[in-house]
Amino acid sequence: MHLERILQSQGFGTRKSCRALIRAGRVTVAGTPVDDPFADLPTAGLAFAVDGEPWLFREKVYLMLHKPSGYECSQAPQFHRPVYALLPEPLVRRGVQSVGRLDQDTTGLLLLSDDGQFIHTWSSGRKRIPKIYEVGVRHPADQALVATLLAGVQLHDEPAPVRAAACIATGERSLRLTITEGKYHQVKRMVAAAGNRVETLHRRAVGGLELPADLPEGGWRWLEAGDLARLAAFAEPA
Repeated sequence: MHLERILQSQGFGTRKSCRALIRAGRVTVAGTPVDDPFADLPTAGLAFAVDGEPWLFREKVYLMLHKPSGYECSQAPQFHRPVYALLPEPLVRRGVQSVGRLDQDTTGLLLLSDDGQFIHTWSSGRKRIPKIYEVGVRHPADQALVATLLAGVQLHDEPAPVRAAACIATGERSLRLTITEGKYHQVKRMVAAAGNRVETLHRRAVGGLELPADLPEGGWRWLEAGDLARLAAFAEPA
């Protein structure tokens, strides 16, 4: 593939602007400057840099983000900054979207991709992917609350009670709660229906994929093959 087309596919602008980047000497391939926009290069494993920033050619984008509080999972946010502001501009230009949504005041593991099938599969709820949340609550997290969430609570507009897949008290006012659906504001609504109130909410894991301890709030990283395998580890067939 021509280098100008490679850069365009990776979100570095129009073909014309990518051609200008290359001719200006701002692109290196495997550490070597390349100023020919029409250099024909294999894309598999291709390492390049733009203005000294290293990139690896990726046919599709699969990311994890440690979402901070105060960001909306929306391309057109109403009251807060979009989570996409935390990503490099080339990824935004590629049309990366969040896989499902976390409320603006919810922190933790958020997946993002430009692969429409991946987004649909992992946000639809059909695979019943377990999602683990650390929940801070206003009133004591006693065994009665845990038992109620495990037994199921009735949510407005839901035909049947909604149950936690797992739930334990982790402190006087904290829970670790696992759900397998993706209903609107599900954790907050479940806790409210059980007679308590969510004060803080942090998503710790999706499937077998946990938020790495060394990924700071606002930080992101690529999902590699092992991450994708862990993500799918506990999924039920669609």
